[in-house]
Amino acid sequence: MKAWRRCYKILKRTGTLQIFMSFLLFLCGASFVLVLAEPEIDTFGDGLWYCFVAATTIGFGDICAVTRVGRIVTVLVGLYGILMTAMVPGVVVSYYMEYLKVREKETISVFLEQLERLPELSKEELEQLSQRIREFEQK
Repeated sequence: MKAWRRCYKILKRTGTLQIFMSFLLFLCGASFVLVLAEPEIDTFGDGLWYCFVAATTIGFGDICAVTRVGRIVTVLVGLYGILMTAMVPGVVVSYYMEYLKVREKETISVFLEQLERLPELSKEELEQLSQRIREFEQK
């Protein structure tokens, strides 16, 4: 659950959440258009299924677009799906890597600060520092 919250915050902070939500709205709109334009797509659920299959480029083939409007919508859904498949994970991974770099720099600066004032550290602080060094060596 914590990972989902972190992912949500990253998407929201980077503006990718708005793009993702617009993608979902686009899929709903495209589904509605396909229900009106395609003879094989009778329900909104079938339209959503078709858009999902087209956006993820799975292409089961259980439903095929036969009208010009349906084919244009399919191309747009496919292109938008490829964009989303590439962008969302890329943003999340990039943001998370930056987060790890900042965290590592903070850890190193605290470690160096403690080393600079080594003679002033208490026995407990020295033990903690020694434990951190051992953990670092094991990694």
